Amino acid sequence: MNDRVTPPMHAMPDGEAEIALVIRLPWEDVARLGQEAGRLASQMQRPVTLDEAVSHRLRSRPAAAAHAKPAEQAAAAPVSALPRLSGTA
Repeated sequence: MNDRVTPPMHAMPDGEAEIALVIRLPWEDVARLGQEAGRLASQMQRPVTLDEAVSHRLRSRPAAAAHAKPAEQAAAAPVSALPRLSGTA
């Protein structure tokens, strides 16, 4: 199995799954994650890793379906937007 194509997945004892990912981020995003880790560490009164801060952020925000179209765009497309068929009818 190629780790670059299929990240390893591990089942955790608490019923969750852990997937290891490698992502490239701009330094500004890394700095924001560091700030998030600092806020979380202050709340939890213990050190927090960037991994834990990312996981907490993903769990604490409602998931938005980025691939879904907004309701007004999801309505039926006008006929003029449909592809034209060539030939005789």
